[in-house]
Amino acid sequence: MLKRLRLKFVVINMTIVTAMLCVIFALVYHSTRVDLEAENLNMMRAVAAFPALDRPGRLDELPEEVRLPYFILQIEEDGTVSAFGGGYYDLSDQDFLQALADQAARRPSDTGVLEEYGLRFCRVSTPMGERLVFSDISSERATLNSLVRTCLLIGSLSFLVFLGLSLLLARWAVKPVELAWQQQRQFVADASHELKTPLSVIMTNAELLQGTSQDGAESAAAAGHILTVSRQMRELVEGLLELARADGGLIAADRAAVDWSAVVSDAALPFEPVFFERGLTLTTHVRPGLTVWGCADQLRQVVDILLDNAQKYALAPSTVYLHLNRSGHSRCLLTVDNRAAPLSPQGLRDIFKRFYRTDRARSQDGSFGLGLAIARQIVSAHRGRIWAESREGRVRFYIELPLR
Repeated sequence: MLKRLRLKFVVINMTIVTAMLCVIFALVYHSTRVDLEAENLNMMRAVAAFPALDRPGRLDELPEEVRLPYFILQIEEDGTVSAFGGGYYDLSDQDFLQALADQAARRPSDTGVLEEYGLRFCRVSTPMGERLVFSDISSERATLNSLVRTCLLIGSLSFLVFLGLSLLLARWAVKPVELAWQQQRQFVADASHELKTPLSVIMTNAELLQGTSQDGAESAAAAGHILTVSRQMRELVEGLLELARADGGLIAADRAAVDWSAVVSDAALPFEPVFFERGLTLTTHVRPGLTVWGCADQLRQVVDILLDNAQKYALAPSTVYLHLNRSGHSRCLLTVDNRAAPLSPQGLRDIFKRFYRTDRARSQDGSFGLGLAIARQIVSAHRGRIWAESREGRVRFYIELPLR
């Protein structure tokens, strides 16, 4: 699919470039041809009106406009034809001159081209009678042919250059699509893996319930296993739906002024007994009166995710610190700091990916690796940023939000 997308991008781009080059070269050719023709006709009219033609003894005085070989036919009242000028033309063949005059007379316009002779004519009326000026257009045609060859050469080189640029641009333009495609495939694989284990547990316990030899206690245990795993699957599906809504831009749709300090304090209270049971101490320092613009429920969910992540991965016994302070003039910074196993720079980036877990065994206690991915989507929707640092045996999560 990606190859076809790149090919389609290149084809469309090169079609546009080719059309533009053709239009540009056609305009250049047309304007050049019109200019050459106009210049040639001006020269011919100047030759026809040149006074020296009325005094045959002064044919050596020619105007500056004369640039091409020419000759003039004077049409007398009795229809006879006499020739003037000529350069390298042989004007002694009277039949040839009469044939030229007859062909020019049959043309409805005063100007035209006699293709079989390679001549352009111009009919001019003067006090001495009607005159036909003929000019050789071989030089003009050679100029146009040379222009065509030059345009073809430049067009070919330009086509190759644009083709190379299009190939590079196609890779650059399709790269986000390729990344999204890879992430989608990874997401489907990870989701399938996460759902496979609980489905196996459900199927196994359901088969046990079908057995006729099971007593009440064993049946109740099997039903309890099914209920527990089903709840885990519901949490996983809800997390996937949350991420789908975030990807679709539906997150944080209803916003209002939120007392961020109160949200953080309220979120920390239910976790104090949870930390105590695991041999951890939760210490909070929240600066009051910090207000942000957003959705209170979703911001509360972010704090829950960070505190739940801390109680799962903090090394006991230790203290977990939750701080909320100003960060500069218009932003605030939430910090969750706990003692934990160190993370590599790559791990600090990967923990915000879907289904990523530093300890794969966490999937057995309901951890699917979706929490931090959801938190990142919520924070991004609130025009903030979230990141993690690991140093001196402690892991710190930061959330920076703009103040209202």
